[in-house]
Amino acid sequence: MEKNHQGLKRGLLPRHVQFMALAGMIGTGIFKGSSDTLNIAGPGVVITYFIGGILLLIIMAALGEMAVAYPNLNVQHLVNKAFGFQVSFIVGWLYWINWIIVTVVELLAAGSFLKFWFHSAPLWLLSLICGLLIVGINLFQVKYYGELEFWFAGIKIFALTAFIILGASILTGIIPSSIHDPFTNYTAHGGFFPHGFSGIASAFLVVMFSYGGAELIGVAVTETKNTEKVMPKIVKGAVWRVIIFYIFPILVICGMVPWDKVSGIDSPFVQVLSISGLPGAAHIMNFVLLTAVLSAANSGIYATSRTLFSMAQSGVAPKSLLKISKTGIPIAGILITGAFILAGVFLAYITPDQVISYLMTIPGFTVMLLWISICAAQLKLRPNYKSKPFFRVKGFPLTTIFAIVALSVIFIGFLLNSNNLIGSTVCLVIVVVLIVLSFTTRKK
Repeated sequence: MEKNHQGLKRGLLPRHVQFMALAGMIGTGIFKGSSDTLNIAGPGVVITYFIGGILLLIIMAALGEMAVAYPNLNVQHLVNKAFGFQVSFIVGWLYWINWIIVTVVELLAAGSFLKFWFHSAPLWLLSLICGLLIVGINLFQVKYYGELEFWFAGIKIFALTAFIILGASILTGIIPSSIHDPFTNYTAHGGFFPHGFSGIASAFLVVMFSYGGAELIGVAVTETKNTEKVMPKIVKGAVWRVIIFYIFPILVICGMVPWDKVSGIDSPFVQVLSISGLPGAAHIMNFVLLTAVLSAANSGIYATSRTLFSMAQSGVAPKSLLKISKTGIPIAGILITGAFILAGVFLAYITPDQVISYLMTIPGFTVMLLWISICAAQLKLRPNYKSKPFFRVKGFPLTTIFAIVALSVIFIGFLLNSNNLIGSTVCLVIVVVLIVLSFTTRKK
């Protein structure tokens, strides 16, 4: 099997990488986090998802352009090339922390979905079992991870498509159900925008968390064959599919259940199917949701272990993390990452009811910083390309500048929102610590 310049094996096929991008984005953010966004903004939250999707398209295009110009460099390498060691140090560790927390959230969500069947089992135990399973999967060759992720993502995409078709059929009366006058739910209960503009703006943080993971393909490029050809196809296809897979399901949920009746405990998808009167539908969807969050957790282990490996190469992390197994995987990074993630799962033992909501604010913060750094890196690197890449961001530099400004506004809004006081404080402390360490740590 072909190896890249890092020593990792290029075992990922184009279909693996394309579905990895989808898998990273379609997880807890839509299947469980959608209840939070609906409670914040009501049905009008689809506007937030659409605007967030446009920003995502720009970010992915910038990442795709740089991947074509520098086919052997991942996200952390690109930031290092653009801004040097210190910024690379901060962004690299932020990204690792981001995916650690995201993976913990996904595993806790997996445990909560298992409680649908195992009511008496503690959340932390169910989540721990899921975590051990996912860490074990990542100890195999990368091609097996890619294949499993391909099928995991396929199940999610099929389920969301089926949910959209089924929901539309029920809403239009094609399939009889116990739901009467479903379309009134869009205008009743305070209207389509019950909390006005402030609700739409406040939902951006959870939406950004939901879309976080798209940049995973920027980590996977060094283990992918024909990067220059693969990346543009992925960027063009994945983003629009994700926008569709977020907006349409939200509209179905709001049509079948009043937005203010959406439960924050169970997934709104399971809630909708439970009241639809279709036998066994809730159990089937709960199984799909379980595979969905396990898929996202699987991507999280992959992202964190490769990020550690990349940072070790750049001198940002200890050189001991460069250890590769005989099968070509970063074994040290996987084991260290796995230990942190499994430790994080025990937060469910301390505060099982609110742990997911608390944790979801932190990745939203770090994802925005990461996306800003990706756009800024593209802005800095484009004049230095050795040759003009065939895939480029349209409307440059205005498009990229727009994305940076928009993400910065969302970021500042997050900091100023009193509801995010705990999350903001934790995130700012992390950033300050990383800034200090970036000055005290010397590149070796």
